[in-house]
Amino acid sequence: MITRGLPQPEHQPQASQLSQSECTLRPREASSWRRRGTSIVATLLAVVAATAGAVLTGTTVAAPASAAVVRIDRVDDQLSIVYVYSPSMRKVIPNQVLRPRGEGSAPVFYLLNGRSGGVEGDSWLKQTDHRSFFAGKNVTVVSPLGGPYAWYADWQRPDPALGVNKWETYLLRELPGAIVGPLRANGRNAIAGLSLSGGPALDIAGRGGSLYRAAASYSGCPAISAPPATAGVFATTSIGGGNALNMFGPPGSPAWIDHDPSRNPARLRGKAIYLGAASGLPGRTDGAPLGAPSLLAGPAEVEMGTHWCTDQMAAALNGAGIPHTYRVFDQGAHTWSLFATEMRDSWRVIGPALGA
Repeated sequence: MITRGLPQPEHQPQASQLSQSECTLRPREASSWRRRGTSIVATLLAVVAATAGAVLTGTTVAAPASAAVVRIDRVDDQLSIVYVYSPSMRKVIPNQVLRPRGEGSAPVFYLLNGRSGGVEGDSWLKQTDHRSFFAGKNVTVVSPLGGPYAWYADWQRPDPALGVNKWETYLLRELPGAIVGPLRANGRNAIAGLSLSGGPALDIAGRGGSLYRAAASYSGCPAISAPPATAGVFATTSIGGGNALNMFGPPGSPAWIDHDPSRNPARLRGKAIYLGAASGLPGRTDGAPLGAPSLLAGPAEVEMGTHWCTDQMAAALNGAGIPHTYRVFDQGAHTWSLFATEMRDSWRVIGPALGA
C-alpha cells in the first residue's frame, strides 16, 4: 500500500450537520464575519488547504506511447492504488481508487486532495470517512497523489523546487482515458476539489468540454486573478519552495485570467455546479465549541478568505445566468471536517449528474 499512517493534522474533528443557509443563484449577504474576508485573503490563503506534504517522487519509466495503467495494487475489496504513467510529466502517478461493488461499469468522481497532493496522509482517505460514504454507491472515486503546491495546473516551465507539473493535462487527456478499461468507467465523469484544489476543479471542468458533467469546489478560491487571491497563490506556492511565476507568469497576465473560472463562467454552462463555503466561525461542523479559540487564529480566517473567493465565483455564475448550488454553512472553519461535510452535501448535485 502506498500511503503510510503519519501524524494527523491538529484539527480533524468529526463533521456533523448543522443549521445552514443555501442559495441556488444568489450568494447570501455578507455577515460581519464575512466582511473581514477580503482583508485577509492574501495573507491567509498562504495556509489554504489542509496541511503541508512532502513532494512525491514519481517512478520514471521507459515511456509508453500514451498514458496507461501500469500496475494496480488491491488493498481490499473497495480500495486499490492504481498507477498510471503520465507522458506529459514522464512519471508514474499513484491514484487512490474506491471501487463500487459488482463487476459492471460505473461513473467516475475525481476527488482532488489539497495543497500537499495527499502524499503524507493528508488526504480524503486518511482524514475523512469518505470510504463509508461511498460504500454502496455506484461510482468509482479517484484521487491522484502528488503535485504538492502545484494547483493541479499545467505549469509554463519546470520549477526548480516543484519540478514538471502538467496536472491539467493529466486530468483532461491522460488519466480519464487510461482507466476506462481497467476500472470499467462508463464515460460519465465529475470532478471536485477542496481548498487549494477547489478552483482548479472548476477550471479543469470548464476547459474539458463534455468530459466532466459536474464539478464542485469545497471552500476553494476560484477567483485566482483577483489581486488578493493571486498574492495568496504566490504565498502558498512558496511554502513548498515553488515560484508561481513558473506556473502562469506575472500576476495579471493572460494565463492568470484564463485559468480563473470566475472570469470564464460560460465554460461551465450546462454542467451541474456545487459551491461550498462557511462563515469561518468555528463550531459544530468542526466538532468544536462555538468560537473555539484553537481554530480562530488560522482555520477560521482562512475560511473567511475562501468564502470571499467563493462569493466571487457565485456572483460570476449569477451574472452569466448559469444555475448552480451555493451552500453557505453558518458555522465552520477551514478544517477537514468542513470539507467532508461539503462533499457529502454536494452529492445531491454530483450524484444525479453522474446517474450514480
